Amino acid sequence: MLENKGEDSPSPQTNALLMGRNGEYMELVQKLKNQPFGLKRLGVEVMELLQKEKEYGRILEMPLPHGASPLIIGRKTLIMGILNVTPDSFSDGGRYNTLEKAIAHAEELVEAGADIIDVGGESTRPGYEKVAEEEELKRVIPVIEELSKRISLPISIDTYKAAVAKKAIEAGAHIINDVWGAKGDPHMPVVVAESKAPVILMHNRKARNYRDLIPDMLNDLRVSIDLILAAGGKEEQIIIDPGIGFAKDYEENLTVMHHLREFSSLGYPILLGTSRKSMIGKTLDLPVEERIEGTIATVVYGIEQGAEIVRVHDVKEVARAVRMTDAMVRRGWRHG
Repeated sequence: MLENKGEDSPSPQTNALLMGRNGEYMELVQKLKNQPFGLKRLGVEVMELLQKEKEYGRILEMPLPHGASPLIIGRKTLIMGILNVTPDSFSDGGRYNTLEKAIAHAEELVEAGADIIDVGGESTRPGYEKVAEEEELKRVIPVIEELSKRISLPISIDTYKAAVAKKAIEAGAHIINDVWGAKGDPHMPVVVAESKAPVILMHNRKARNYRDLIPDMLNDLRVSIDLILAAGGKEEQIIIDPGIGFAKDYEENLTVMHHLREFSSLGYPILLGTSRKSMIGKTLDLPVEERIEGTIATVVYGIEQGAEIVRVHDVKEVARAVRMTDAMVRRGWRHG
C-alpha cells in the first residue's frame, strides 16, 4: 500500500495496491517520472521499495559504542533478554530490584542463550505510573555499570528519557530501546545521534485513532525515523519495533502480527516484543506466568515474517525454539 501526500495531488491521501513483476514495476517507475499530481514522488517511493526488497535477508553489522564488536543482524535471530529492575512490571515486578538479584538474573539470561540484555527501570504496562528521572537513574545505572564488567554481550537501556539514555550509554550500555520512538522526549534524537548507539524505535501513540492501521503505523514510524536522521543519526543505527500491546487493542495486535512482514518495507531490522503479553493471555485465557507456549508461537511466526530480534522473558525456552526456526527459515544458518 502506497500513500500519496503530494501538495499538487487533488486528494490529500490515496491508497493504491500495485501488483506486478519487477520488470513491470521498473517500467512504471520510468513512466511516473514525468507525471503530475504527485505521481513523480510515488514513482520514487516504488523504486525505494524495490531496492529495500532486494536487501531483505541481508547480513548487517551494526556498530556499537565503547569499542564493542558490532551487532550482527540477519545471521541468526537475536534474543533480547528482559531485565526489569522495577517494583511494578506487569510480569516480574519486584523480583530483581536489588543489584545482586539483577546481576544474578542477567547472568542466568546469558547462560540461557540471550544475545542482548535489556535493562529497564520504569514499567510501561497499561496504567503505569511515571517514574522520576532521578529514581530511574538510581535503578538502572548501578546495574549497567556492574553488568558491563561482568558480561561481554551488548546491553540496552529501556527508556524514553534522553537524560537516562545518555547516562546509561556513558555507564556502559550499547543500545537505546525507546518505547515512544524518539517522540517522548525532544532531546532523544540528539542523544542517539551523538552517542552513535543503535536505537530501537517502537511504534506508540497516545490515542488509538487509526484511519487505516498498518499504513498509519508505517507513517508513525517514518516520523520517528525522520527525527533521528534530522538530528544527525545514521540509518545504520535504526531498528524498528511495531509495538505489540502499545496503543492497540486485541484485534489490532493480531492484525499487526498478520501484517508484520510489511514493516520490512521501511528497510530497517525489526524487533518483535510479544513476551507474555495480554494478546496471548486473551487468546489462551491464561495468566502471565503461563504464557510461555503462546510467546513461543508468536516468536516463531514473527521470525518467519521477518523479525530479526525478539525480546523475551523466558530466554531458555525461546532460545531452543529460535534455533529450530532459524534452521528452517534462515538460509546458511548453522548452530555454533
